Amino acid sequence: MMSYPSKRITVLGNGGWGTAIAVLLSEAGHAVSVWGHDESEIQAIRDAGENKPYLKGVKLPDGITWTSQRAAVKAAELVVLAMPSKFYGAVLQSFSGVIPDACELVSVSKGFDPVTRSRLSATAETILGRADVAALSGPSHAEEVARGIPSAVVLASRESNHAAGLQEIFNTERFRVYSSDDVTGVELGGALKNVIAVAVGVSDGLGFGDNTRAALISRGLAEMMRLGCALGAKPETFSGLSGLGDLVVTCTSRHSRNRSVGERLGKGETMQEIAAGMKQVAEGVDNCDIALCLAAEHSVEVPITQAVHNVIHGDVSPSDAVSSLMMREAKPETA
Repeated sequence: MMSYPSKRITVLGNGGWGTAIAVLLSEAGHAVSVWGHDESEIQAIRDAGENKPYLKGVKLPDGITWTSQRAAVKAAELVVLAMPSKFYGAVLQSFSGVIPDACELVSVSKGFDPVTRSRLSATAETILGRADVAALSGPSHAEEVARGIPSAVVLASRESNHAAGLQEIFNTERFRVYSSDDVTGVELGGALKNVIAVAVGVSDGLGFGDNTRAALISRGLAEMMRLGCALGAKPETFSGLSGLGDLVVTCTSRHSRNRSVGERLGKGETMQEIAAGMKQVAEGVDNCDIALCLAAEHSVEVPITQAVHNVIHGDVSPSDAVSSLMMREAKPETA
């Protein structure tokens, strides 16, 4: 039973993660609507009681309203931003002036804005003229959250009272929410770990083993922390759920699209061949170039990200990328 009032909540984005968040919030007793841009997709979800393209096999609560009308946000007390990063800014532009000023905003998407290279909550703040967009991130595959598999995430806001209030809305018996004031670190962890997961997938595709996977995860975390701190994050955030936690699950899970894409690259497919057959987005592919640009601007070494970039763009073979990483100049681990 809820110990706090039910909220009117609209989720923007009917993909797998948006749907899982909607299921979570609806089952917690909130009045939930989900907006998607494609009316035919929305109608198919209504008819089936299931989001077959993005979250197959999960029965959706009857109480969720599915709509393609932007007016869905007008009565909302909370809007959850769950669009893929490549469409994030465009969707927000279409809602500019429609979302009520008093409505709280939480970004649950992972990645960078492809135009501004900004964190996604920062993009939302700029487009919507707000200064208080919170961010939720952590090891939380949609397939498991929607089925009530115990999960833990972190919700960040610059204001601790704001984070605590939102924390209560999302917290359930199967979805534990911690709070943070490091919005930058929480979002960067969610964006940068996808690139490392592609690298781990390449390693798996090449037939390498646990040693290689562990090396990539640990050195990938160091790389994420270096770049994250240069961009204003707190180093300790990367040891938590939105850093190490999300990195481990994305690098090792069968649900991980980023690891899967990397595995196919490692087995010899090209990025063009892989993308042609994908319905859902692998954020690590879209955000690798941005991470590399940000690292160059801040003079941060990101050798794994560079190797992933080279493989994605076909500049080197996966095996040659591994050789380039292994034969880098010897240095102390903490350098």
